[in-house]
Formats: sequence, structure tokens, C-alpha cells
Amino acid sequence: MNAPSVLFVGGVRSGKSALAQRWAEARSFSRLYVATCRAQDAEMAARVALHQKQRGHGWHCVEAPLDPAGAAESFLAGQDAGVLLLDCVSLWVANLLECGLEQAALLESAERLAQWVRDAPRPVALVSGESGLGMVPLSAVGRNFQDALGLVNQRLAAACSAVVFVSCGLPLALKGCVPEEIC
Repeated sequence: MNAPSVLFVGGVRSGKSALAQRWAEARSFSRLYVATCRAQDAEMAARVALHQKQRGHGWHCVEAPLDPAGAAESFLAGQDAGVLLLDCVSLWVANLLECGLEQAALLESAERLAQWVRDAPRPVALVSGESGLGMVPLSAVGRNFQDALGLVNQRLAAACSAVVFVSCGLPLALKGCVPEEIC
């Protein structure tokens, strides 16, 4: 049987990262945080620092803005972790689009990530923004991002054993059950 995998989706400041962290911490004392954020300004650097402070001890962290699965595999070749937390898919998609990746290539990357999740020998949590609840962006760049993220989220949701929508810090199972660890 495959290791459990959960996709946590929700809006900005919905509590999805905190619930994913709680899920991971309940599963293992040996944890790997795969960060996709590029702290390119002071505000984003402050967000990163807050996430680091909230994680506390017991976490290894690898920064992987373009290839989170590859970075996790490289880390795991030298060290072990009982659970992995990738935060966040939304920033990963934005990074790939910023590098000029076309949608077809981006979806191939998403399918590789989905296969990596399916094959993972240890529990995996993914965090992603939900793209389909807001208004249609006014710019072509915004629409391209929203479309790409929605398609990537669909591929990852299909690969995960559970999908949890988070709003106001509250979990709602979209696939599988809400994990007991976060209730």
C-alpha cells in the first residue's frame, strides 16, 4: 500500500499550511520541509521567517523553487525523513511560469510531481492555493497563472489519497477523510 498523501488547498491565510504542518508533525519526528518560495523582497522574506518560526525544531528544510521532487530526492539520498511537506504548489507554478515555461511543459512537470507523490515511500503533504474561487483576473498573466494552477491542482488531487479544503482554519474533506491529526 502506498504511503498516505494529502493535498491541502485553500485561499490566502486560510490555515492550510498550519494544518499540513500539524499533519506532518503527528506522523514523524523526522520531517522534511520542501520550500518553493523565492524571497525576492522584504515582505516575502518576512513571510518566510514567520513560516520558519512556526515550524520550530525537528524540521529539515530544502529550498526548491523549480524542482521540489528532485530536491527532496537529493536530500533523501543523504538523510532520511519520515514525512515530507511541500509548501507551496502555487509558488512553484508561479516560479515555472516566470521562467517562461509554457503550459504544456508545466503540466508535464506537474504530472512528474504527481507520479512522485504516488510512488513516495513515506507520507507526503502538499499545500496549494485554490484558484477557482475568486474572480477572473484582469490580466492575461493572471489568467494564465490561475488556469495553470487549477490544472496542476487537479493532477495533484488525483494523485493524493486525500484532499482537504481549508477555510477559516477549518478542514473539509474533498477526497478521502479529514485526517484525525488535524481535527
